[in-house]
Amino acid sequence: MAKQLLDDNLRKQLGQLVPRITENIELVYSLDERSASEDLEKLLKDIAELSDKITTRRDDDAHERKPSFSIVRTGSDISVAFAGIPMGHEFSSLVLALLQVGGNPIKEDQDLIEQVENLDGDYEFVTYMSLTCQNCPTVVQALNTMAVLNPRIKHTAVEGSLFQDEVKENNVLAVPTIYLNGEEFGQGRTTIEDFVRKLDTGSAAREAKKLNEKDAYEVLVVGQGPAGAAASIYVARKGLSVGLIGERFGGQVLDTNSIENFISVPATEGPKLAAEFEEHVGQYDIDVVKAQAATGLTPATEEGGLHTVHFGDDATLRARALVIATGAQWRTLGVPGEEEYRNKGVTFCPHCDGPLFKGKSVAVIGGGNSGIEAALDLAGVVKHVTVLEFGEACRADDILMQRVEETANIDVITSAATTEIVGDSKNVTGLTYTDRTNDESKSLDVAGVFIQIGLVPNTQWLGKSGVKLNKMGEIVVDEHNATNVPGVYAAGDCTEVPFKQIVIAQGAGANAALGAWQYTVTAPKA
Repeated sequence: MAKQLLDDNLRKQLGQLVPRITENIELVYSLDERSASEDLEKLLKDIAELSDKITTRRDDDAHERKPSFSIVRTGSDISVAFAGIPMGHEFSSLVLALLQVGGNPIKEDQDLIEQVENLDGDYEFVTYMSLTCQNCPTVVQALNTMAVLNPRIKHTAVEGSLFQDEVKENNVLAVPTIYLNGEEFGQGRTTIEDFVRKLDTGSAAREAKKLNEKDAYEVLVVGQGPAGAAASIYVARKGLSVGLIGERFGGQVLDTNSIENFISVPATEGPKLAAEFEEHVGQYDIDVVKAQAATGLTPATEEGGLHTVHFGDDATLRARALVIATGAQWRTLGVPGEEEYRNKGVTFCPHCDGPLFKGKSVAVIGGGNSGIEAALDLAGVVKHVTVLEFGEACRADDILMQRVEETANIDVITSAATTEIVGDSKNVTGLTYTDRTNDESKSLDVAGVFIQIGLVPNTQWLGKSGVKLNKMGEIVVDEHNATNVPGVYAAGDCTEVPFKQIVIAQGAGANAALGAWQYTVTAPKA
């Protein structure tokens, strides 16, 4: 008997949205004998009941993979496809696809829309995703949006757990993994801007030209995580011209699954919180520029003058005051095999990639909160988890360690220094570590290694700027979040703040913004 996937709550949500569909759409599906096929058929028929603009049709020859379905705009070449059942994190992708194929306006920058529409070529994308992956919806929704804008772009989102043979054949050990015209195209969180930049060789030059033509800001915020979002809002509320530029809106928050310590919000997820940051920023007159990574800083030659931030080879933005909020990234082990087997068993996201190791043994490197939380999450999916902690004891909260003790398939090894990740040239097969109590070398047979050993600040681009960094590469700031360079402020995980927390980053961003505002008021204009 088919499962009831569309419960009352989801049905109500969809019922409120489907009136936005203005074009007739058809859900064309292909089934096999698996129970998932029954579940999919019921889901699609339940959706169709919500609108007279939606019809269903079974055609087992329509799709190579089964169960699969496509959402087709009637009388057009516009369609997107799902192989599997897009629930969990992908339910939002299903809803958005229904609306967009159904004629609901696409909410993207007009220049970006035109770039997608003008892509010259035939592109057949396949994305391997997991329903527990937080980064996958970004990729799925980006490619679906592009397929709606340009009928020469086709996209199928494949639920890896339902197509294990295909996943194994393609050696997919990390999601999202993206294929283009049968060849691996990329992995990880990828936005429409990222796809356009890769597909349109002239886009980088056009983007650089647009940046260079912008007037100088009174304050430029570099970084779009919690600190950057807070800083830009505080500057905008002071009536100053402000730019907010970064690689990805939300920063490290996007990689955070469960958030239960964001005050006033008992529980949320990283991508949802990041979207709320972006929505809040959008309520102010803030010039937001996405998908740009800073590559250098040339400070003003005199107090009150213009600082210049460099992007790529030849793009710049200028401002009287800067707030640097470029955050941090996952710290790596720096041992042999780590890079060789990245995304082939070496990974950093248990929520994204954990389901790909079902029935296998894995290791988690790091016994802090992140490592222990990863181990607990993985324990419900994989055969066995071994936690390797460098120190004499794990540093995670007591409540987490108590849960570990109560979980039968988790072992913890302390005083363990990982020395090498080994494999068969294709995938990870194990690792070696040194027992620091006696210097004995030991080995561990595992199919996956999840690295959770903290963060490193994204400050490499400041190397020749004169901005003072500590020995960890973190930016040194004072009580006003000012750096040693007049008019340059910093906030969040890229600074020497001892505790890396969302609420702390936001507070620091507000503090830095107020410092920058005060600087623009008091510093002489050069």
